[in-house]
Amino acid sequence: MCLKTKLGTRHVQVLFLFLALAICFSMRVNMSMAIVAMIEGDIDGSFDWDMQIQSYVLTSFLWGYIVLQIPSGALEAKYGAKLLLILCIVVNSAVSLTIPAMAYKARWTGLCFCRVIQGLAQGCLFPSTHSLVSRWIPIHEMGLLGSVVYGGTFLGTSIQLLVSGFIIQHWGWPTIFYVNGTCGTIWFVFYMYFGSDSPQKSNLISTEEKHYILSSMQVFEESKLKNTPWKQIMLSCPFYALLTSHCGHNWGFWTLITELPTYMNDVLGVHISQNGLLLAIPYMTLYVLSFPFGFLTDLAMKHNWCSITTCRKTCNSIGEFGPAIMLIVLCQLPPGQVTLTVAMLSGVVGLSAGHLTGIWTDPKQWHTVFYISSAIYFVTNLVYIIFGSSEVQPWNDPDYMATPTTPQSN
Repeated sequence: MCLKTKLGTRHVQVLFLFLALAICFSMRVNMSMAIVAMIEGDIDGSFDWDMQIQSYVLTSFLWGYIVLQIPSGALEAKYGAKLLLILCIVVNSAVSLTIPAMAYKARWTGLCFCRVIQGLAQGCLFPSTHSLVSRWIPIHEMGLLGSVVYGGTFLGTSIQLLVSGFIIQHWGWPTIFYVNGTCGTIWFVFYMYFGSDSPQKSNLISTEEKHYILSSMQVFEESKLKNTPWKQIMLSCPFYALLTSHCGHNWGFWTLITELPTYMNDVLGVHISQNGLLLAIPYMTLYVLSFPFGFLTDLAMKHNWCSITTCRKTCNSIGEFGPAIMLIVLCQLPPGQVTLTVAMLSGVVGLSAGHLTGIWTDPKQWHTVFYISSAIYFVTNLVYIIFGSSEVQPWNDPDYMATPTTPQSN
């Protein structure tokens, strides 16, 4: 059996990265389900929090998450991706295990503090994952194995939503956090032994597989901190186009993840035991669609059907314009149409494979949230279509700063 099809150490690393993303995204969305049960008056130990406080709790994770987005890249280069990923999982797991106690003792302020810490640690998640993926997955296997790794974000979200209602109904909302924390702890124990920064540092990989991985890609020297061409980046139009598109996508994606459990409970009247089951459908759709989108993109590039820029703008447009249109259609549905609502949400979330923060319970005010998200999806993707580019910018070259005669262009 050739190494291309034979299971090896690289596949073990892919499994660990997949599980890391699944666990982290489970911890990101667990509060969206838990808070529905935490504020129900007929449950012992419930909290009397108004909608403003609930919004603080639901968004506090993102307050910390934004802080280390840029610094974590430098931290990864200095301390290694494995250590950074371990710290991310360990901190999130430890905090998850303490959340119920903090919520009862320090109320919503203590809960917000816990979520900020979790967000802060998860700011290191993607920089470390990107680095490990680039070192462990051969270029010609990136399409499939890369989809497996990053599919953990979608599958972790859908599974968390799916099981949360059942867990809450039988064991109470604190159990959600205990389960997540325990899963992260188990992952840490095994990854400490089996995980590695690269094939060169692994004690488990065979010489044959190591050669196979390294010979299939351009091998760089170990990461070193280099001067960042901030001026050239800040003057790059494609950079701003990509940033705008990504911000618009995240606005809609995270609004849906954060607020939909409350929307389903308060507006559609779906009980918590069924809430998670129905909400899991859109994110399972997203997980499934991520594979054909990746396959078709690779196929288009392989046969030169279009340029990389055209291909990416097309996929991004499907993932942004599609949800924008469906959110508008969603607002036109008659009240109480749960099945149609879930179908529309499946389209909104599912089409995101190609690439809302409301605090009211009045359906018309929720429509305002959806309309705003639709507009942001549309406008930010339009900016990307007009100004975006898939051409590698000259300042991306590590030696760019050493060659001042290199023409600068956008």
